[in-house]
Amino acid sequence: MIIEKSEEIIKKIGNVLIGKEDVIKKVLMAVYAKGNILLEDTPGVGKTTLALAFAKALGLEFKRVQFTPDTMPSDITGFTVYNKETGEFDYKQGAIVCNLFMGDEINRASAKTQSALLEAMEENSVTVDGVTHRLPNPFICIATQNPAGSSGTQPLPESQLDRFMVKLSIGYPDTNEQVEMLKRHQASDPIDALSTVTDRDSIIEIQNYLGSVKISDDILAYLVALCEATRNNPLIELGMSPRGLIALSRMVRACAVLNERDYVTPADVKEVFSDVCAHRLILRPRAKLEGLSARDVTEQILSAVSPAPINR
Repeated sequence: MIIEKSEEIIKKIGNVLIGKEDVIKKVLMAVYAKGNILLEDTPGVGKTTLALAFAKALGLEFKRVQFTPDTMPSDITGFTVYNKETGEFDYKQGAIVCNLFMGDEINRASAKTQSALLEAMEENSVTVDGVTHRLPNPFICIATQNPAGSSGTQPLPESQLDRFMVKLSIGYPDTNEQVEMLKRHQASDPIDALSTVTDRDSIIEIQNYLGSVKISDDILAYLVALCEATRNNPLIELGMSPRGLIALSRMVRACAVLNERDYVTPADVKEVFSDVCAHRLILRPRAKLEGLSARDVTEQILSAVSPAPINR
């Protein structure tokens, strides 16, 4: 049941975002793993379209905020106003109160506004004037950002990057994919024809099911060894956090499910490790001088650290 629905979701969104099945699959993994997703890429490659497509296919309440330098924290979390009739303060919901929240170009906002997302991303709640409000279940944040150094951007702090389960890049379509894209956009926008595949209750059920996916002690040791390798690597100044390790353990379970297994293998770990790990690392100047990106370093770590034999 999970596999059939997942394949249908990937297929339908693939009709909107052509040739990007791998990215679509990994976003779906993060949704199943109760994770938040950061999409970093140049403008116009389909980041917003991807989020809209997922909201429609999953049947989730969707809200979007275009982050700008004058976006206020209250635009995100909401605010309270005095009610003269009751003599009390009423909470007015912000855009974050939904199932799937999209923060578009998050790195164009001020640090204060960016930080308004921290509690929501970690605890699925917001606190306004000392009162905590729970967010709907499920809650997923998909944020987009333009590459660092683009006009008007400022980097996200490490504490916020650490709250994104994965960081993905869509990339440009190839020649044949661009031709197909033009054909499909001649009559109408493909996203208008996208139908709902599932609903929030089914998503919650799948999220809960992940807890039953088997992950052996050998695999757990492999995850820890990979994360410790990031902390001891001479090219890395700041390695993988414990929060990142927990995110990795959830993501590999989701990967196993989409690979039609109820247990995790080293192949699942290798498939998602760089997506979960790379954005959490801070490289030393030596790595930059050698022209290495964080993903390059994580791939080196994957090659250097071998999993133990699996005994299920």
